[in-house]
Amino acid sequence: MNTLLYILLRRLRLPLSVLIGVYAVSVLGFVLIPGLDDQGQPWRMDFFHAFYFVSFMGSTIGFGEIPYPFTSAQRMWTLVCIYATVIAWLYAIGAMLSVLQDQGFSRLLRTRRFAHQVRSIREPFYLICGFGTTGRDVVAGLEQQGIKSVVIDIDQSRIDALELEQYSLPVVGLCADASLPENLDLAGLQNPSCLGVLALTNDDNVNLSVSIASKLLYPKRIVVSRSENDTTTANLYSFGTDLVVDPFKQFAEYLGLAAHSPQKHLIVDWLIYSEHRSIASTYKHQSGRWILCGYGRFGRALAGSMRAEGTEITLVDPHMDSFRGDEPTSIVGIGTEASTLIQAGVEEAVGIIAGTGNDADNLSIIMTARELNPRLQTVVRQNLDSNELIFERLKADFVMNPGRTIASRILAHLRTPLLAEFLDQSMALDEVDARELIQRLNRLVGDGQVRIQAFTLGEETPAVKEWIESGQTLTLRSLLKSPADRAKELKCLALLVKRGDQFMIEPGELTELQLGDQILFAGRGADLSQQRWLFENSRTLNYAVTGEEPHYGLLSYFAKGNAR
Repeated sequence: MNTLLYILLRRLRLPLSVLIGVYAVSVLGFVLIPGLDDQGQPWRMDFFHAFYFVSFMGSTIGFGEIPYPFTSAQRMWTLVCIYATVIAWLYAIGAMLSVLQDQGFSRLLRTRRFAHQVRSIREPFYLICGFGTTGRDVVAGLEQQGIKSVVIDIDQSRIDALELEQYSLPVVGLCADASLPENLDLAGLQNPSCLGVLALTNDDNVNLSVSIASKLLYPKRIVVSRSENDTTTANLYSFGTDLVVDPFKQFAEYLGLAAHSPQKHLIVDWLIYSEHRSIASTYKHQSGRWILCGYGRFGRALAGSMRAEGTEITLVDPHMDSFRGDEPTSIVGIGTEASTLIQAGVEEAVGIIAGTGNDADNLSIIMTARELNPRLQTVVRQNLDSNELIFERLKADFVMNPGRTIASRILAHLRTPLLAEFLDQSMALDEVDARELIQRLNRLVGDGQVRIQAFTLGEETPAVKEWIESGQTLTLRSLLKSPADRAKELKCLALLVKRGDQFMIEPGELTELQLGDQILFAGRGADLSQQRWLFENSRTLNYAVTGEEPHYGLLSYFAKGNAR
């Protein structure tokens, strides 16, 4: 039996029994009590007329003595039945409302509706476990790419917030424990349209459970996980998790890049993060000592990165055991008091990092430090999304939001995994080459945002596949021409060509392409959209390569034949 119907009938068993019993006794009474017909002769109702009369009497939709006027005994029984049926109906309706308002029954209704909505999805979607800051940003980013999302979160208030969001694509959500495999299956893990699973909760154990279940139930699915622990990260990679993001290590590397390679840092900003900073905003590194307030997971990651660069650090933390001998210079305190910062040498320091888990403390640390040394470079950790306005007003040099750091990295990977490989390869560039790349990108997009797209030459690029298989040569130059006017160049740039295990950073326009090559392009969004025509339409590609105008009509075909 249908589970929902079974539970409903079980909860309403007594009210329905009372209602049925009242109706049965009422009908039986009308059958047994004698009446008189229009000739004054004794007459008894049959069961049909009795049930008919009780039906419209009990529901109070009307009243009439049928088929003959009632006797006093029948009217007395009618009075009894009126009150009995009304009370029975009130009891049954009240019980029904109580069941519908029951949290368990409502949760079951939502679960069934959610499962039906997921089964109805035919377009590609990602299953997102956790709808915190990271989850919201990922859903919004996927929506911009035209990809749907299905969300699971254990906090009902977050699911309520999801339902209030104004997304152009429908996003379905369920309050459930994502670590349970049956909930993942309910959310569409084995749905053919599911592209992958993103484990983005703030609990490493839950993320680990989600990743394991996903790889076991459907190994072909992309699995991306958040992790804040080195042991968990190693465990996740051991069974084939496609991407593991540690927000603290990610930001530590990002900040370290700003210090020793500001041009590469700007490349990362333009390609991964949504912010498009001007070239003039390139970070200017100053040599000297830094003060690090807060030595938790975030602080340790930053300290390790800064030590690797040879930067001198003074640690400030209220718990002495946090230091574990890592740094000889350490001060006991939070850093919100001027005396603590003075003891840490804030007046001689070149920068300060407020990295505690409390936003109020972090804001206080930066404001107090600026009072003591206005020239300080400032890095602050933002823990709560609701404090965004305050952190914007703070105008720190760097604001670390763990959720957004993870979201940006994940969205970049989902757009094209080739981007991560390009960034890894680009770390080998010197600052001169990195600056030249930045200037080329800047000439293409100006103040606009850099967009990226990638192609694997083969089945997904039918025009290119047909061209190369015909034995003709194809160079990158042809793929950078406008499909509307080949004399014009598209505002896009080939960042990387991957051929087997070989990587070509910023390949030249005369590079000859082969089937199986993976190419990463960057440029203006509108131009990248036009570029797709070159990969998908054979006539457009032929025009870009040869300059021969495409002919689409039958008349043009014969005219072309006569000309030959």
